[in-house]
Order: sequence, then structure tokens, then C-alpha cells
Amino acid sequence: MISLLNSFNSLRRFCESQQFKGWDPYDGLNSKVFQAIPFLKKSAFCRLAVIQGFKRLSFNLRPLFLIPKKYNAKGIGLFLQGYCNLYKVVSHCSSLEKALGTKEMLFKQINELAELLIALQSKGYSGACWGYDFDWQSKAFFLASKTPTVVATSFVVEALLSAYEITKNETYYSSAVSAADFILDDLNRISKPRGFMFSYSPMDTRAVYNASLLGTKTLSLIYHYTREERLKEAARASAIAVCDRQNEDGSFPHSDQIGNKWRDNFHTGFKLESLIIYQNLCDDTSFQNNIQKGYTYWINHFFIPGKGIAKYYDTSDENSLIDLHCVAQAIPTLCKLGMFDEQRLLIDKLLNWAVVNMQDKKGYFYFQKRDKKINKINYMRWPNAWMFYGMSYWIKYSNE
Repeated sequence: MISLLNSFNSLRRFCESQQFKGWDPYDGLNSKVFQAIPFLKKSAFCRLAVIQGFKRLSFNLRPLFLIPKKYNAKGIGLFLQGYCNLYKVVSHCSSLEKALGTKEMLFKQINELAELLIALQSKGYSGACWGYDFDWQSKAFFLASKTPTVVATSFVVEALLSAYEITKNETYYSSAVSAADFILDDLNRISKPRGFMFSYSPMDTRAVYNASLLGTKTLSLIYHYTREERLKEAARASAIAVCDRQNEDGSFPHSDQIGNKWRDNFHTGFKLESLIIYQNLCDDTSFQNNIQKGYTYWINHFFIPGKGIAKYYDTSDENSLIDLHCVAQAIPTLCKLGMFDEQRLLIDKLLNWAVVNMQDKKGYFYFQKRDKKINKINYMRWPNAWMFYGMSYWIKYSNE
């Protein structure tokens, strides 16, 4: 059995050596070469082609095309939550200080990352919010760099609230709590027969189900502190709208636009985690059946337990696309669902498979694997911040 703690610390040392800056699968439009050619950067088709081209290549052309390593707010949020988890472990078990760092060291790192997140806020909105550090073109719409999204904001808010619990720094608290105004006032609402869904960003009106539920989750987290009924009411309305569209077998469609064309592992994890957080913090068990059905479908269709493989799609097999984002998100999802002990063997197998097959000797994890081909490009947010985040939950719950 390999040492998962040694593997984690190897990843940690690498990320710290890079000061948490790095490339991203979707950062192609940050190319200074591309930005210097006006007719290319104004074309939606060219923007999409550039992003997908850099994402799909298994060799890294970013240095050649002058794409800088940058901070990604969502990635920094994942790292911050990870360090908060480590701090809590060391606080309860001082014997782990040698392996994980002293409380003082971890406290310093938490403050540095939290302050960085405060500096990375998107400006000009009703409340604190965060986006990505690159222009992003999808088939449906374009989002300029720093355009805030409910997804990035959700992970940052949770991390800042965790940092507040440790440091009692009121700046972290006030920034996190103000994000409720961004969600309620700046995001568009897509009306449904019952309730509504939050848009992905203020710039679109697409109902993406996991994104809407991350809005539900964030409002629930903030409600836990402020007890503002309007937050609980909006969280419930958005949960109703998504759960009304849950399939009979327990799976969830991805969005109004894509529906059931594909269902993936980690977005399903987001949905389940968001619903259980709403239930626990808002004291409302209305969606318990939805959670149970969703969990049963997820655990039975997205994993190959004997081999320790987390599938990307529910229709995948071991030779299909494998992405460590699925491994990383599975751990906090199981922890928050209260299933860590019951699924401990699966979690250990998932992590062991990831370390043996996808971790470089320098400590970082590779991007993706399809059949026998591995994309070994080193991306900071995806999957390294995700694996740091997921493994920190494994450490936390293993030592409780």
C-alpha cells in the first residue's frame, strides 16, 4: 500500500513551490500572440477553436504562445479550504504537526491565501464575487476574464467562511457574506413551474443545474451565519426547481440546453453536496428522497470499485475518459453525505489508483487519461488544486 500522506505532501510541496500559480486547461485566450491579432480575438469561432485546441493537445504549447501562469480564484479557494482542513486536523491531533505542519505555519498560509482571494474579487457587482483569470468562449456565450460566476464564487465563499472560523478575521466574513447580494441581485433567474434556477453568470440566462444548486449551497452557508430568511427562501426555491427535474432513476439532467445527453461524475457530486448542505443548514428535509435517489444512482453508475476508477460519464468504462476531478470531488461529497466510513474502501482505492497512475515524480498530477494515453500537462487548478482539496478531506475525516 502506498503512503497517501506522502503523496499528498509531495503534491503540496510542488504547489507551494509554484506559489499556487499555473496554467489552466481553458486559458488559451490568455495567449499574447492570439491577443495581438484583432480579427482572431473578435471571432467567437476562433476563440472557441483556440480554447479547445489548447485543452485537447497532449503537449504544452503555452510557453511558445506566451500564455502566462496566473492565479485562478477558484483554484485558490480549493487550496484555502484544503489548508483549513489541515489546520483542523492538527488542532485535534498535534502528533500530525510533523507531517502536516504546525498550527502557526498553517495559520499563516490560510491568511495569505484568504488575502489573495480578497484581492482577486471581481469589481462592480452587488456583492463579493469571483470569476476566472481568462476569457472563456463556449458554444452558447462569451465571458470576459474576471466575469463572476456562481460556481467560482461558491467555492471561494465556503473557503473564506472556513478561514473566518479559524482566524476570526472579519474581512473574510464580510466578503463571504456579501456574496449573497451577488447571487440574489446580479444573477439572472430562470423561472420554472415551481421555483427558479440561478444563471451561471450575470451575462447569461442558461439553466445549468449544478451551477444553480451551487447558488443554493452558498445561500445556505451564508444563512447559517446571518439567519436571513430571504436567503433560506431563495435557496429552497432553487432546490425545488432542480429536484423537480430529477430523472426517475435518480440521475440529474445537466441543463435545460443539454438535458440528459450526458451526465458526469463531479457535477453530480456538486448537486448532491449542495442539497445535503441546504438540508443540514436550513433544517429542511424536503429533499431527502431526492438526495437518496441521486446518491444511489451516482455511487452505482460512476465508479468501478474493484479497480478504483472514477468514471467521467455514467456510460463510461475503464478505457474511456478518466479525469481526477471526479476522484477529488467524490471525497468531499461522500464526507458531507455522511458516507465516508461506509465508502472508505472505495475512497482509498480511488486515491491509490490516482497516485499510481496519474502522479508525477515531481508531485503534481496529470490532467486526463483516455485508454492508454495520458495527458501529462501540469495544470494548477485542474487537477492539482482539486486533488489537494479532495485529499485534505481524506486526511481530515481519517483523523476524526
